[in-house]
Amino acid sequence: MEWSLAHFWLILALVLSLAELTSGVLVLLALGIAAGVTALLAYLGVSFYWQLVGMGVLSGILVPVAIRFIRPLFSPKGVAYGTTGTGVEQGLKYRTLRREFDNATGIKINGDFYRLRVLEDGRTELPEGTEVIFEQFDGTTAIVHCDITNKEL
Repeated sequence: MEWSLAHFWLILALVLSLAELTSGVLVLLALGIAAGVTALLAYLGVSFYWQLVGMGVLSGILVPVAIRFIRPLFSPKGVAYGTTGTGVEQGLKYRTLRREFDNATGIKINGDFYRLRVLEDGRTELPEGTEVIFEQFDGTTAIVHCDITNKEL
């Protein structure tokens, strides 16, 4: 068996498609499909230059389609990925939680735990279940302020 560019493109397509199993973003799968179609171009005898052009054009079309239209079909409903920290949570009420391994106080925003700091007095420890209002992020620390009923804590 003699190796050709078609074999190279097929191997690349398989490697990219298998690598997609580790990421789940569908970018590598889109690139794998583009490499598979490019393997078809190589098999049909298209020159290497046009194979590269085909790979580039297909990647430029398939990657945005995969990210914009296909990935949301596999995402859980009600989760707005990529919005944490953009200000959409500002003013929302949360209840404090205690993280088990270090007993840190924090809040969960979009499923992620963030340590907190009270805006008024700089406290970082509050009783579990205390209602707080999220203001902003300072790095990975959630700046909150306590409700008036919780000021005596």
